[in-house]
Amino acid sequence: MRKSVTETRQPANGGETLASIVYNKLLEDILRGDLEPGRKLRLQALKEQYEVGHSPLREALNRLSANGMVVREENKGFRVSPASLEELMELVRTRCWLEEIALRESIRHGDDRWEERVVLAYHRLSRAPRPADERSFNTNTEWGVFHRRYHLALISACNSSLLLGYCAQLHEQALRYRNLTAVVAYRKRHETDEHEAIRDAALDRDADLAVELLTAHFKVTADIVMSSGALT
Repeated sequence: MRKSVTETRQPANGGETLASIVYNKLLEDILRGDLEPGRKLRLQALKEQYEVGHSPLREALNRLSANGMVVREENKGFRVSPASLEELMELVRTRCWLEEIALRESIRHGDDRWEERVVLAYHRLSRAPRPADERSFNTNTEWGVFHRRYHLALISACNSSLLLGYCAQLHEQALRYRNLTAVVAYRKRHETDEHEAIRDAALDRDADLAVELLTAHFKVTADIVMSSGALT
């Protein structure tokens, strides 16, 4: 069974409102690029596609607007947020700033349970299979879930739920850009080695090195996206 890229955002008790269900479906389609940047989101067409009523659909779209995935235009409805090189550069800068703070705080305050979370998250990520089909490389949802969990585990001891929320939101924004680009360059990249080096520096409590490696990790991804020619 295919796992959703929004799997980690499901409520732990399994109880979801209809608005939450359609929110997750819309978010997944935006992250995967099925709903492309700038696309007009027509309510009637979405109601038919997602088999949902007007009220939960509007609630889901308003939530997506709040986290930057959708733009709400006055008297014009909703549109998938555009994608551009300028926005990507701003996204990467902001993500580096916030995750540096979160990672330094986690290294400073992290206990044995934090270390266990980091080790386990890396282990699961390193063992997650990468797809053989090049066309599905960027939509490998199982690997994507473990990748998200690993990065959140690194900063999970920062003692700020607000900061964690912002970092999770930026992770999703970055994932959308990654999924919009060509896949060949990612196949040539040794991400497992990058993740391992960040893990080791964090567990060694070497905050400066861990931040340097994490920042480089984000910037390599951005460079690949920029060089793909998919953005202007």
